[in-house]
Amino acid sequence: MARLLLIRHAPTPETGRVLSGRLPGRSLTPEGEDIAGLLATELRSIRLAAIYSSPLERAMETAAPIAAAQKKEVIAHEGLLEVDYGAWSGRSLKSLYRLRLWRVVIRTPSRAGFPGGESIAGAQHRMVSTCEELSARHKEKTIALVTHADPIKAVVSHFLGQPLDLFNRIAIAPASVTVLDLPNGGWPRLLSLNADADSSKWH
Repeated sequence: MARLLLIRHAPTPETGRVLSGRLPGRSLTPEGEDIAGLLATELRSIRLAAIYSSPLERAMETAAPIAAAQKKEVIAHEGLLEVDYGAWSGRSLKSLYRLRLWRVVIRTPSRAGFPGGESIAGAQHRMVSTCEELSARHKEKTIALVTHADPIKAVVSHFLGQPLDLFNRIAIAPASVTVLDLPNGGWPRLLSLNADADSSKWH
């Protein structure tokens, strides 16, 4: 059984206001750097076999102090990338709320595809495949996967057997930790969802 710590990146200036997507140059705020450091401190008592991260700056910057505390390198993995929002990337959330496609994203995300980007269903398949690949690589060990909110929501929905259309009922806060066990056989187990960096729920 592999244990996966699914970690959303710490806050950036755009978090909660702009759909950053895969645009470059979205780095953590000073507060976000502090939160990432706190998370690394909280994780020191857990022996991590590896730390994987989305290649985007905000994820790599969140993973860096975790890797430093564990005396390991961050391994960039494209399977952990944010959803490709295509033409929506860089737009404010407020500007998207009035679009018809936004209602599809919220109500029936299994049918949502972003102009010039990928679908939520496609992102879910990518993320699930990545989790299964890495859990097979690190059997009986604990690994950290630093990624983004929608990919975490999508992968949790899959392993819970929940329809993708309900994935917006899951909240994933910045720098939160979601713990998922993927056994070699048997049922996946969700041990913790959206725990704060200073929480002991995922220890």
